[in-house]
Amino acid sequence: MRTIKEIAQEIQSDWKNVNYGARPYLEVMHRLNTINDKFMMDDASTIVLYFLSNAKGYRGETATRIKNELKKYKRIHEF
Repeated sequence: MRTIKEIAQEIQSDWKNVNYGARPYLEVMHRLNTINDKFMMDDASTIVLYFLSNAKGYRGETATRIKNELKKYKRIHEF
């Protein structure tokens, strides 16, 4: 499984006009390795969830694959 920062790098290179609501969460994702990491008071799981909530405009084949990867990452953490 890739690190969150690796996923964030792919999103950054694929999504040319990142939504203003998703941008802060994507920027933080560049600093995270695993879903167990924390950034300030938020855990990575929350940051990923907020990114997904604000990334509705991120579409296409790559976007779908990446979003599914992030959702899978989050589901694994819940158990």
